[in-house]
Amino acid sequence: MKFEKLLQEVREVVEPILESQGFELVDLEYQRESQGWVLRIYLDREGGVSLDDCAGVSHEVGAILEVKDLIPSAYILEVSSPGLTRPLKKPEDFNRFRNQMVKIKLYEPLEGRRNFKGTLLGLEGDRVRVEVEQRVYELPLQGIAKANLEID
Repeated sequence: MKFEKLLQEVREVVEPILESQGFELVDLEYQRESQGWVLRIYLDREGGVSLDDCAGVSHEVGAILEVKDLIPSAYILEVSSPGLTRPLKKPEDFNRFRNQMVKIKLYEPLEGRRNFKGTLLGLEGDRVRVEVEQRVYELPLQGIAKANLEID
């Protein structure tokens, strides 16, 4: 897809900048909304992200993206923290947030259900282990449509 290629190019530019400042790139979104095209960058780091962090990253990344001219149309750049219900995107996220509450949705049902809300037990091989109502499920990592931390 055209957007996937664009997001990959933006990721390759943005990720080294964020990492050099001690941030992790959690997610990127590029979509059309009522106000026009929006590029959202979600970042995080140990101890959290402040409004000043977001403003600084927005200024620096915005300037570099303008110079690189990767995005063909006018857009709004938004930089923010992923919030309390942070998405789990990378395999390492499933070990990093072990013992926290999660909500996971699968593409295909497993044992008759697609939605799982419980305690994340971690990643073993290609299976995400989650305890739901005192039962442990092993969910295929590639089968996860969406996974987020959940507020207790």
